[in-house]
Amino acid sequence: MDSKADFLEAAFHAPEAVAKYVDSPPNAVPGFADMQRMAALLLAERVQSHGRILVVGAGGGLELKVFAEAEPSWEFDGVDPSSAMLQLAEQTLGPLASRVRLHEGKVNAAPEGPFDAATCILTMHFADLEERKQMLTAIRQRLKPQAPFIVVHLSFPQTDGARQRWLSRYAAYMVRPAVDAEKASQFRKAVDAYLTILEPQRDESLLQEAGFSDVELFYAGFAFRGWVSYA
Repeated sequence: MDSKADFLEAAFHAPEAVAKYVDSPPNAVPGFADMQRMAALLLAERVQSHGRILVVGAGGGLELKVFAEAEPSWEFDGVDPSSAMLQLAEQTLGPLASRVRLHEGKVNAAPEGPFDAATCILTMHFADLEERKQMLTAIRQRLKPQAPFIVVHLSFPQTDGARQRWLSRYAAYMVRPAVDAEKASQFRKAVDAYLTILEPQRDESLLQEAGFSDVELFYAGFAFRGWVSYA
């Protein structure tokens, strides 16, 4: 892949990739199902019945399905820049889709809210630093006071050779019958070139700079980290 645009096209727009997406996160993210369940539990601490939740990076519908099954009265707005992934989300949700409004685009395509909570799972690392700051601010502006925000993405140390060591570990974890070592190595190179991965302390400081408080780490899965914080 010659550019970030090519990488994103291959991952989230190409029909073959979209067709296989439902299996991709569980294979690439350690404890994926448990992480989603923990996120649902953290939402339930603050979100009452008939709450409205913003899901950023909703394509595929995996977390939307988990959250909708966790609380039958919650409603959702999901945003994603890939129309193909939004179509997949509708298929994944099935009858649960009646409680979900899907919007094509990035955060600014979402309604203004105010929402009772928001999530951004496995999405933020696709945004460069300035876009990430804008995303966090836009999400914060759409939340009610004290509303929870859950974010999960690649996050690991970046100094003294640590970045390359963790990228190699991530690639090694991905190797399985459906992904041979060569494919994992190619993916590692693309992740290194096109994703913006920060050290955990910087991720936490960005949340605080955007106006979120009480930032807590709730998930650490090898190369991934997840935090809950409050507007």
